[in-house]
Amino acid sequence: MIPTTRALLICVISLCGLQETVHSQRGHCDGDQCVALLQKVSDFPGARKHCEEMGGQLFVSGSEQEAKKLRSLLSGLSASAWLERHGTGRTETAAGLQKCPSISVSKEGNLAELWKPCRDKLDGIVCQYTFKETCSRLQASSGGAQVRYFTHMGFEVSDLEAFPQGTIAVTEKVDGKYPDSKHLCFEKIWLPAPWICEVFNGGCEHGCNSTCICPAGRTLHPNNITCTKDPCADCSHGCRQEGDSHVCTCFEGYRLAQDGVSCEDVNECVEQDVCTGEGEECFNTEKGYECRCKYDYVEDDGECISTEICQRCEHMLCDKVSGVYQCMCRPGFKVSSTDPTKCVQHCVERDCPARCITTEEGKEDCFCLVGYIKDVINGTTLCTDINECEDMQECDHKCENVFGSYRCLCDEGFKLHDGHTCKRIKEVEEEEEEDGSGSSPSYPTMATNYLDTVPSYVKTGSVLGITVFMLLCAGLLFFLFHNMAKRCGRFELSSIRHRNIDIFYLQQVTTDTYKRLSCDKQFKNDLPRP
Repeated sequence: MIPTTRALLICVISLCGLQETVHSQRGHCDGDQCVALLQKVSDFPGARKHCEEMGGQLFVSGSEQEAKKLRSLLSGLSASAWLERHGTGRTETAAGLQKCPSISVSKEGNLAELWKPCRDKLDGIVCQYTFKETCSRLQASSGGAQVRYFTHMGFEVSDLEAFPQGTIAVTEKVDGKYPDSKHLCFEKIWLPAPWICEVFNGGCEHGCNSTCICPAGRTLHPNNITCTKDPCADCSHGCRQEGDSHVCTCFEGYRLAQDGVSCEDVNECVEQDVCTGEGEECFNTEKGYECRCKYDYVEDDGECISTEICQRCEHMLCDKVSGVYQCMCRPGFKVSSTDPTKCVQHCVERDCPARCITTEEGKEDCFCLVGYIKDVINGTTLCTDINECEDMQECDHKCENVFGSYRCLCDEGFKLHDGHTCKRIKEVEEEEEEDGSGSSPSYPTMATNYLDTVPSYVKTGSVLGITVFMLLCAGLLFFLFHNMAKRCGRFELSSIRHRNIDIFYLQQVTTDTYKRLSCDKQFKNDLPRP
């Protein structure tokens, strides 16, 4: 790499000025001199200054040899350019010159040296450079390669054996797309690119930052100076190297499209059976998919649990029980055994408030659960539990009352059968062996509700009152029948009987006896016939 002091020196002398000018497309070098046509619009003072800034001077014309150089340089052009002529007072300041020398080329190729106002703007400038330090020809790095030389003025030279300082040599293969290398002539040696970035951009095709850099979508060629198209530039997501080539790749959840460079989303929800859990449905996402809970389902511990029943709960209460959402009821109610969304009245005490509704007539109509009976206490309608065990003989051995129902129990050594009957355990086991069934109801078993529409009792006090009343009625009937039987023999109706009226009367009949009174016949026989 060029030392910093030398790099600055070369910038000051000749090279840095070329960064901001239009380089010559035409030039000729011979010996230790080069003549270049710079296509830059300028007046005469500006042209002279520009050549000097580039380390040269305006071309001095006058001899036949110099004229030949001009013809070769301007051949095929139609333009005019500033130059110098021998004996025109080149030492005078430009401000003191009224007219300055120039050369014009016609379309037919005829040259004419003319004097034009020094402040006119011409198309170009003819500069000449004299150099002392040169570089010899550069040897190609590999067989089949050629070297092309470009002076620091910008034109190509090839017929020289020595090249001026600032010449760039480019080694490339015939019909090659990219150069193999690039060198800069400086102090009789060829410096390989990249050199210092301030001089011709370090020889880099694009950017230079101590090394050559490339824009987005392009990558540095192995020659370290030119940029090639990034093999992954066309890939939508990325690529990987496979041998000497690159293959485009896609992010997770995408796959390579048919064009081999773009990526298309993979809809796993359509192409794969991914969300198989109960209550799950698949949602396609940018990078894959997500299994989410369906509507009416909620996520709980990683599972989707249905809440559909909660929308239909009668009391609008719902809670999760054993991993399943179920309807709940307000106090005094329980979930119906026939409809899990309904609530029915539930009593767990001996006395519970009755369920009452007001009819259209304004009356209150009250209801009780099965196993309970209505009772009014202190003006309040209650539902009182019926003790089925007091008046029922449904159970073989023992009966236990529970609120709203009852259950049968068996003595030791017996087993409850069909909810009411008690059988010996040995007998039950023998029957089960014969039937081939090893299942039997648990002991004890709750019996079904006793659904008697007319309960056998109300309360203990009510039973006592009913019993006393029935005894009084029976005694009254007994005395009545006994008295009538005594009077049947002597009772006559002559005093009240009319001869045209037959007297009939009803005798009370009981369910235990049915007896026609003998006095009926006597009365009938005693009546006089008309």
